[in-house]
Parts: sequence; structure tokens; C-alpha cells
Amino acid sequence: MSRIPERTAVNVHWLVRLRWAQIAGQAGTVAVAHFVLGMSLPLAPLSALITVALVSNILIELRYVTGAAAQQRVVDDWQIAVIMALDISLLTGLLYLTGGPHNPFGLLYVVQIALAAVALRAMWTWTLVGFSFLGFGILLLGYRPLKMSPNLDTIGTWVAIGVASAFVVQFLLRITSALSQRDRELADARYLAARQERLASLATMAAGAAHELSTPLGTVALAAKELERALQNKERTVPAEELAADARLIREQVGRCRVILDQMAQGAGTVGEGLATCTVRELVDDILQGVRMRPAVEAQIASEAEDTLVRLPRVAVAQSLRSLVTNGQDAAVAAAPGEPPAVVVNVERRQGRLVIRIVDRGVGMPKDVLARIGEPFFTTKSPGQGMGLGMFLARAVIEGVGGSLSHESSAEKGTTARVELPVDATVPA
Repeated sequence: MSRIPERTAVNVHWLVRLRWAQIAGQAGTVAVAHFVLGMSLPLAPLSALITVALVSNILIELRYVTGAAAQQRVVDDWQIAVIMALDISLLTGLLYLTGGPHNPFGLLYVVQIALAAVALRAMWTWTLVGFSFLGFGILLLGYRPLKMSPNLDTIGTWVAIGVASAFVVQFLLRITSALSQRDRELADARYLAARQERLASLATMAAGAAHELSTPLGTVALAAKELERALQNKERTVPAEELAADARLIREQVGRCRVILDQMAQGAGTVGEGLATCTVRELVDDILQGVRMRPAVEAQIASEAEDTLVRLPRVAVAQSLRSLVTNGQDAAVAAAPGEPPAVVVNVERRQGRLVIRIVDRGVGMPKDVLARIGEPFFTTKSPGQGMGLGMFLARAVIEGVGGSLSHESSAEKGTTARVELPVDATVPA
């Protein structure tokens, strides 16, 4: 069901208040005309029409404003249109009994149409326009004449213009105030959303750096432990070349940590990476940079995709896909010399989409694990081996550039991570 359009900033509460003012005005006008000005009016039918308006407004207020379930009720356009059609019918009846088309208060038709134009959709607005046109047409065919002096007729026109103007002005002021308030709320919401986005970007960037640092720091810890054990060995049976290799490995991994921290520092100023253009071959090289030598990884790039240009956050996307490759290595069985690589990165272009498939020869994942893959802090690795953020961050980055990430897995047949980048993220060579 459709609610009153938000652009109107008009709800049933405001309509009820307008109707109370309208009922009070009608009752006051009839009382002044009959008892003060001495005009001969049919009080019984006029009072009946005003009573119908009064009772209907009480029922509407109980149902939509003050009732126990009022806040949960959905107000449809057709319901508002029915209420306004009732008001037009009552106005037609009042005018019929008080001079018909010659009654200056016929201007109140314009108030009803103005309210409908803002509060309702076009279909219902035009329906009420036609209903008002029909009502005034009925008055042209027949009405109860009302004898008034020329002076009273002029005063009546003056009062009618004032009343109609007051309703329209008050109504438009209410609309303007509501729209201004909504604009302020939207501005505040945009500001808060921007702050939340920046905080989320900072959190994502920090989590990504932590995830990236876990691998080299783990390697440093392992190499330092081996180095410490060799140095504490009194017999010193470990060759100096192996000690130097461990020290060199530690230095290399510390350098990698520095590169990761530098990338984080470069993004800290803008909280996010700008778009960069590179070829698919260059992107794959970035992905494989820093990947462990074992288990082996092989890149297979289709000839039609190799020179394709892509425009995206190069570092972030490469880091995300590298995380998928590392996960594949962790899941794969170490390949012996001469055997096929444990992980294959297959890249091709299909119907304007760049498709990257990362296939490992691991043991696969059961359905319950596959259903939860990508949840933050969910991991099947041993404690200290992973944070459960790699897949989550990879999905966030890939979907952030308009791509998609999905997984296929079966027991003893490994897992395939499929990444698709849409056409608007690629630039044909």
C-alpha cells in the first residue's frame, strides 16, 4: 500500500486540523448570517450537514490520530481522496442551501483542489477536480435562492476571499515549514552518513592492514624463532648460510610490513584510494606480488583480456584478490615438484565483464561453512592463523567497485572464488 507521498509533507493529522477549522468556520458563518444579519436560512438541513462533517471528523481522528492503533495504520491515497470528496459533497450541499453559484463561498472549492494537488497523486487530484466541477455544475442546475442586499453580497465576497486566502496561505506555510525541516533533516542525515562512511573506511583500512600484516609478521616470528634456536644451540651445527637466510627473510618481511603501513598512511589523508588505470596483466602482477612461493600459484590470462584496461582502486583490489589467493594456498595441498600448481588464477573477459577465477586444489568446504563465508571474524583456521577478515574485506572492496564475489566448493575437489567486475569498471583497450 502507498502512503501519502513524502514530498507533500501533509498527513492525515493536518487534514483533520483543517477540517476542524472548516467546521468551525461553517458553523460560525451560519450563526452570524442567521442570528446577527437576520438572513433567512434553513437551519435544520444546514445543521445536519455540519453535524455530518463533525461526526466524520471525530471518527477520522479516532481512527488515524488518537486511536490505540493509529500510529500503525497505513493511510492510502484513496482514503484521503474519499475524505476530501466528502468535504466537497458537504460544501456543495451547504452552497445549494445558501444561494448556489451566487454564494461567494464557492471559492472554497479552490482550497479543496489546492490541498488535493499537494497531498495526493495526480490521478486522485484530477478525480477531485472533476468531482468539484460536477458539484458546481449541479449548483448551476438548481439551488435554494438566498436573498441578500448588495452590501451583504459584497461583504460576503470579501469575507470569502479572506477565508479562502487564509486557508491557502496557512496551508502553504505549513508545507514550506515541513519541507524546510525535511531539508534540514536530510542535510543532517547526509552529514552523519558521510561521517559514518569515513569511519567505516578507516575501520576497513585498519582491518585490511592488520590482515595484510598478519602474514609477514607470522613469517618474522617463525624465522626469529628458528634463528633464536640456532643461536642457542651450543654445538652451532647450523651453517652460517642458513642463519643469514633467516636474517634476510626477516628483513624482507619487515620491508613488506613497511610497504603495507606506507599504503595505509597514503590512504589516511583521503580515507580511500583514488581510481587508477592499469592493464589486467599489471593487476595480476600486483596480486601475485608478495604471495608465498609455496604452494605454487599460476596465473592464466586469456589473450583477449591481457591488454584490457581497468580503472579501479588498484591497490585495494589487488590486496583483496591477493587475500583470496592466500586463502587458496592455505586450503590447498602442497604440490610436489612436477605436479600442477596448488592455486590457479584464471582471468578472461566475457561479454564485457572481467571474470577472475581463483581455483585451489584443497579439500573443499562443507555447505555450512560455505554459507557463512564472508562473515566478519568467521574463520576455519587455527587460532593465530587468521582473523576471519580477509574474505569480508575482499567482498566489501569488490562490491564497492560494482563487482561481485561468489564461491563454489565441493568436498575433495577444492574451492573456486569467482570475481566479476562490471563493464563500467573496465575500459576497453
